[in-house]
Amino acid sequence: MGTVSQATRTELVESLMERFPHVPREAVLKEDLLRTGIAFDESALSDNLDGDVKPKSYFIFSFDQKPLAQLGEAARRRPPEEIALTGGPYGLRRTIVSVRVNPDSPYRVDLAADGSLRLGLEGRPIAEVGLPPMPEYYRHTLANGKTVMETAPTIQWGYLIYLTVLRLCQYFGAKEECGFCDINHNWRQHKREGRPYTGVKPVADVLEALALIDRYDADRVSKAYTLTGGSVTSTVDGLAEADFYGRYAQAIEERFPGRWIGKVVAQALPRADVQRYKDYGITIYHPNYEVWDKRLFELISPGKQRYVGREEWHRRVLDAAEVFGPRFVIPNFVAGVEMAKPFGFSTVDEAIASTTEGLDFFMSHGVTPRFTTWCPEPTTPLGRDNPDGAPLEYHIRLLQAYREALARHGLRPPPGYGVAGAGNAVFSVSSFMDTLDPEEVTVEEAVPT
Repeated sequence: MGTVSQATRTELVESLMERFPHVPREAVLKEDLLRTGIAFDESALSDNLDGDVKPKSYFIFSFDQKPLAQLGEAARRRPPEEIALTGGPYGLRRTIVSVRVNPDSPYRVDLAADGSLRLGLEGRPIAEVGLPPMPEYYRHTLANGKTVMETAPTIQWGYLIYLTVLRLCQYFGAKEECGFCDINHNWRQHKREGRPYTGVKPVADVLEALALIDRYDADRVSKAYTLTGGSVTSTVDGLAEADFYGRYAQAIEERFPGRWIGKVVAQALPRADVQRYKDYGITIYHPNYEVWDKRLFELISPGKQRYVGREEWHRRVLDAAEVFGPRFVIPNFVAGVEMAKPFGFSTVDEAIASTTEGLDFFMSHGVTPRFTTWCPEPTTPLGRDNPDGAPLEYHIRLLQAYREALARHGLRPPPGYGVAGAGNAVFSVSSFMDTLDPEEVTVEEAVPT
């Protein structure tokens, strides 16, 4: 990590575990792994699609803290999609962590003397590492030779099918791209390395991949799918955003009615467009607004400000709550960008106060936001200028603030994420589900009676 001396990382993590005993220690460690990344010994890499471990699919962003060209063997033999941590000196309950590669990280996965994998921090083993098994459906290809991993990868230990049907975002260039987002660079780097990375996925390919998952996912581990991709400010295939993404939703729900919980991540769209998503059979809508503070929203998400505007974005979120029901509108914060230099908050107190204001605003309307822990990707302006991300204390206090906000507004965990609670949660890009009490809110339960 460069600016954090190796002698202090263990002390930092353990001191926060002690200071915030109501935040599970699993969540403290998971947040640090998500903001710091993990180094992998060659013995811990996958054999891509030829092995027994599910490889990292790069399902939308790189989520790496070095460009692909600087990952060495980890670029040729992909790391696993996620890891499951257990045991060790902290007595960890099973904790699923999305893999973010950083060869310079103080965290390293390597092979123990007995042949098992372990996670080390500054050379000290701190957890046993389990790897996601290769799902049977990844072993089968589409009729045109494309892979299921590229077309319809699964994450969250198989719970969620991630359908990035548009690999590029039409918020383009420094005056429109979100300052933390590397979706466009990620597409470019995969194409440059000769990897298959389809810009627009044909509806027929998506349906064929889902048919393979449906056929070979015998234990019904996959419970939901997310339709997403870049924002559409003009058209793709002659279609505006709601119709472009809506055609996939319509086709999936007609072919596989009720098989999965349907989710869509898109811009905050006008009410009529949102209603079409609902009519097509989508259950959960994620109009992600990324950061709460007005000044920071305009600086960090200039495209969203230009094409929609912050106040209109919030208004549309509340309109969507009337269409879907408040529990089924789940906007995302990119947790940590509030503190990104040069224009972010300078203190943890200010950042927490700002984001809590946003939580209270939405939760007072019954809308339950979620988080993705910011990964400072080096090809983004904020990642370049903030290689260490936000302070770990910020992330831990945010988890505490989220739990308190849910209680304050009498809300439960959002539906469509599986079981909450340390040892249960599968949501891998934030610890917010690990931090809540063990409970599963099913889609049926979330419907008001």
